[in-house]
Amino acid sequence: MNLDFSVLNGYIPYVMKGTAITLLFTLVSALFGFIWGTILSLFKISNIGPLRWFATVYTSIFRGTPLLLQLLLIYYAIPQLFQYDISPLMAAGLAFGLNSAAYLSETIRAGIQSVDRGQHEAAMSLGIPYKTMMISIILPQAVKNILPALVNECISLLKESSLVSVIGVEDLMRRANVVGADTFKYFEPLVFVAVIYYVLVLILSTVARVLERRLRRSD
Repeated sequence: MNLDFSVLNGYIPYVMKGTAITLLFTLVSALFGFIWGTILSLFKISNIGPLRWFATVYTSIFRGTPLLLQLLLIYYAIPQLFQYDISPLMAAGLAFGLNSAAYLSETIRAGIQSVDRGQHEAAMSLGIPYKTMMISIILPQAVKNILPALVNECISLLKESSLVSVIGVEDLMRRANVVGADTFKYFEPLVFVAVIYYVLVLILSTVARVLERRLRRSD
């Protein structure tokens, strides 16, 4: 089969450095997506029409166009339109965060609406401000209800992060391609990177299951 994994000798540290970049990118994108997605979800349940309209249109656009297209538009359009030389990693984080927020906004909205309506009414009757009620009472319970969906979104971000290699981000996939170009053997580095992705997903899934069990015990 002409397979020779010894071609990776000397390249393993170089490829492994891409793991840190991939994890950092995933963490930043997930955090940004969660915060912006939460804001969008609040817009969707707001009594203010323009906010609901904005959140609905935003979600429709980002869910209705390919993520790769959004990534390329942000990376190439910002320098052209605003004369700002955005870095590949920043463009990738922005694109993935904005895209993730569109999906998470629906998930978080469903989580908020799954919380017993009586808790809203009780908080309002006690004179608790809306902002305090959402942050301290409603959102923690909503996050607990949608934790599996949030973990699935993080896993999707981790796997889809391989797309950032097309704009030059030195992530795992980009480094695998560099090794392939140097050695003229692509299968071995790609398999090595696939194993790293798989292990990262397993670790994330395990941590999520442990957290979910602890949350269930706290009920």
